[in-house]
Order: sequence, then C-alpha cells, then structure tokens
Amino acid sequence: MSTRIAFLKGHGTENDFVIIPDPENVIDLPPAAVAALCDRRAGIGGDGLLHVVRSAAHPEARAMAAEAEWFMDYRNGDGSVAEMCGNGVRVFAHYLQRAGHVAEGDIAVATRGGVKTVHIAKEGDITVGMGKALLPEGDVTVSVGERSWPARNVNMGNPHAVAFVEDLDHAGDLYAAPPFSPASAYPDGVNVEFVVDRGLRHVALRVHERGSGETRSCGTGACAVAVAAARRDGADPAVTGTPATYMVDVPGGRLVITERPDGEIEMTGPAVIVAEGEIDAGWLETATP
Repeated sequence: MSTRIAFLKGHGTENDFVIIPDPENVIDLPPAAVAALCDRRAGIGGDGLLHVVRSAAHPEARAMAAEAEWFMDYRNGDGSVAEMCGNGVRVFAHYLQRAGHVAEGDIAVATRGGVKTVHIAKEGDITVGMGKALLPEGDVTVSVGERSWPARNVNMGNPHAVAFVEDLDHAGDLYAAPPFSPASAYPDGVNVEFVVDRGLRHVALRVHERGSGETRSCGTGACAVAVAAARRDGADPAVTGTPATYMVDVPGGRLVITERPDGEIEMTGPAVIVAEGEIDAGWLETATP
C-alpha cells in the first residue's frame, strides 16, 4: 500500500461520503478500515464510503463492465457492504466528471444493485435512473418505544420499511435500528423511513440507514417513500397511466422523485465535492485493529 492514499469528501443533500479513487482496485479496504475512515471524531467522517473502481478490475462488477466502465463499491459507515446508495451514485458521478473520466450527459454506473443510468446536467442537479421498485407481500410493523406503525415493504435494490406517522419526532433519536416484525421480512436488516405529509405530493422523512444510523438523507429511501406514497394516494402510475412525481424533503435538503407508468424511477438532486486530500496509510494501519 502507498504511504499516501488520495481521498475526497462529498455529499448529496448532506448524506456525506469519503471517496477513495482506486481505478485498478489495488487498495485494501477491510470493514475496520472503512469504519475508521468514516469515524467523525477520529477519521475523516462520513455516512459511507465510495470506492471508485473500474468494473473490469473488481470481481463483483466484471460481468457489468461491458455496460458500465465504473463500479461504485459502496460501503456503509460501519464498514458493511451495501447494494446501493442513491445519494452516493450522484456524488460518485459528480466525482467522475470532476476527475475527467466522464463528460456531462448520460453515463452508466455499475452497483451491486445493477447498472444505473445517470444524467449529469450541464449546470445543476444530477438525475439517476433508480430502476423499478419491488413490493414484497406481507404485513410489516415498525416500532419506536411504545408506538408501532404498519410499514410498506419496498425494495429499491436494498430493503426499506416506510411508515407514515403524524410527527417526525415520533421516530425518536434513531441512534439504534427501530425494531420491526416479522424478522423474516428483512433477514439482513432494513432501512426505516418515517414519513409525514407536507402538501399535495410533498412529503418529508427521517431515516435510519442500516449500518449508518440516522442520516441527513437517503436516496433509495426517498424513492421508496415516493412509491409507498403513490400507492397510498391512489396514484400508482401503472394503474393511472400517468407519471407520479413527489417532492421529498430530507433533513439535508430536497429530492424530486418521479415514477413512470413502466415502473422506472428517476431521482433528481444535488451533488457536492467539498474537499480533497491524502490519507496517511500508516495512520490507517494503526487505526485498523
């Protein structure tokens, strides 16, 4: 390992990430190293880590290399692997453009949740094709303290439980993962969104992200919330034949989610790079037990 490792820091609606460019996949990033880098007091700090690798150089992405040159090897803040991160994809694409790997317009990004199409506007926001939602059958309940709510099971390449509540404060501190039942609904854990209405096709959420705790934003969560809200509101595009667009306010800003009649979902929002520098590989080795 080099004595210095390049990094950047970025965020999408304040869902923040450590970015490690590693085109040939030569940097070893075990879970403990990722957790150390994402530590907000002893490390750089982030909700997660974006490991930027060419698809052909990563064993999990080689099959997608013909469709997408770049693979977003996403890790949660605790070092665990995740299938997808909607805000992360926007920041990932913004980094690729900044580094000169891609130009504005449409690009493809490989993720563990499949290949995602990203549109980089000449100025302004980035739009991500998030694919289609899956709606597993079966009742789900989430709880905080003595309160419980029915939740909609939505899978956006990663699992979500969407609960509509009267007040976002009812979500509690969200330090720990909210209990859910039945356990069989989410054998690998779940992202839990608590949602209130703000107006016509306008909602707000708080989220506990699996492996990260409460975050300022969750892109796949915002998509799951829009899908659940459309079903609740009788606005399922597959039934009405009309796209459904929801404004979704997150603690870190606003995302716009559109679901088309064919089920494809698009998420539009900002992406920001705030800093870049070098990590001392010696520190990283000592910080990793």
